[in-house]
Amino acid sequence: MFGLDITIVAIFALAALSTAGLTYGLLFSRIEAQKKAESRVRRVHAAETDQNKAKAARDRMQELSKRRKSVQDSLKDLEKKQQEQTRRVATTLKAKLTQAGLSITVSKFYVYSAVFGLFAFVLSILAGASLLVSLGASVIAALGIPRWFVGFMVKRRLKRFLAELPNALDVMVRSIKSGLPLTDALRLIAAEGQEPVRTEFRKIVEAQQVGLSVPEACARMFTSIPLQEVNFFAIVIAIQSQAGGNLSEALGNLSRVLRERRKMRDKVNALSMEAKASAAIIGALPFIVTLLVYLTSPDYIMILFTDSRGHLILGVGLGWMSIGILVMRKMINFDI
Repeated sequence: MFGLDITIVAIFALAALSTAGLTYGLLFSRIEAQKKAESRVRRVHAAETDQNKAKAARDRMQELSKRRKSVQDSLKDLEKKQQEQTRRVATTLKAKLTQAGLSITVSKFYVYSAVFGLFAFVLSILAGASLLVSLGASVIAALGIPRWFVGFMVKRRLKRFLAELPNALDVMVRSIKSGLPLTDALRLIAAEGQEPVRTEFRKIVEAQQVGLSVPEACARMFTSIPLQEVNFFAIVIAIQSQAGGNLSEALGNLSRVLRERRKMRDKVNALSMEAKASAAIIGALPFIVTLLVYLTSPDYIMILFTDSRGHLILGVGLGWMSIGILVMRKMINFDI
């Protein structure tokens, strides 16, 4: 009975296996066709996805290209305007007085120069100088010293502005991040900033009140502060207004760049100080030697000043010294 049951079970198992094999053989082609169809459907979906991704990538590239072209056009326009403005500003005395922070007109400047020259002439006459020497002193006092003073004031004011500008930009960055618009950030600097940054930003706010846009008002700052850093600031504002973007990040990057430029400038000045000292010593050495020889042996050195050949030697020597000083000055001055 047990052996019969095993035989029956084996027969049923063999029958089931045969049926399964027969069924698989009959349905194999349909199963393979279904697998191939599913594979083709997956490839089609993948191709459609890849096409969508490629189309999105092309759209992004086209958008970036348009934005880049817009930025380049804006930079070219700003560069042209600033070059024209630089040529126009660099040759006017009125602009120099504005850059120096002096609230006087050009006519008053000429009056003060004439008064200063007359004072120098009278002082030279009272000191016992000859008429020719007094006239020379008055001309130098009237034409040279006032303009030198204006140039000195311009350099000092530009240096103070450059030292304070990164701090003002940091304040603007924090203001914009806290939710204030750009105009309110400018007003904050105009009210709370340090001089001369406060005065220049107040001019921007006043220019907005008379109808100018923020980029135009910022670009006008170059008239009174002719620095490349001011150009950078105006370009950042102009690009943000035309192409959009994160203004706080752009101003933060600009502040960091300005600080790095200042560090580099200070480092270059420190490294070139030895060369400057050497140039000053070399330039002053002939005059020091001449003075010492005159004090010890005046008859030996006076022939240079009394004989025509000595005049020729002095002229040639001064010419070569001037060339050497200019070459040394060119070698130790670096633009950053």
